Amino acid sequence: MQRANGAINGQDRARMFRQKAVTVWLTGLSGAGKSTIAYELEHRLMALGHACYVLDGDNVRHGLTSDLGFTLEDRRENIRRVAHVAQLMNDAGLIVITALISPMDEDRAMAREIIGHDRFVETYLTASVDDCARRDPKGLYAKARSGAIAAFTGVSAPYEPPAHPDLYVDTANQSKEASVASVFDYLHETVLLTA
Repeated sequence: MQRANGAINGQDRARMFRQKAVTVWLTGLSGAGKSTIAYELEHRLMALGHACYVLDGDNVRHGLTSDLGFTLEDRRENIRRVAHVAQLMNDAGLIVITALISPMDEDRAMAREIIGHDRFVETYLTASVDDCARRDPKGLYAKARSGAIAAFTGVSAPYEPPAHPDLYVDTANQSKEASVASVFDYLHETVLLTA
């Protein structure tokens, strides 16, 4: 299906916002730091005058995808919907930061296709299951290991790490501040954001 185009194009919005609209797609296990990094990055970008928004797994599941569960099919549909919203927000000139486990490689590839290869920054937050379980304040890993939670990514459901992400961020061995700085610096070097 072809998108409707208005009189204002992406270049017009890029000039107005003084930024290139991209989607920073944070992927990693539960507890790898996706939401923390997403909101810290948003804060840092906003402080410099960049227009951006976080699409977090929790905030989209309260409305946009509240009808979905956690089967592989439902996760795929969740990612499809979020990718379409991110694409629209990019069209509006915004920087979008997603914080979704998005465990399957084919689903992340679908998101890249929807959003556009030139706008999609796949960012893999590398932290092992044991690292994530150690920092898990809700005890989800313990519940999953005991069988109380079915189909928990990394324990009883698969996670396919990106083979060639645009950016690796080792959240197991660097601080929150260093992790955010890694993403921020990458954006400035590759997307050429202006203050």
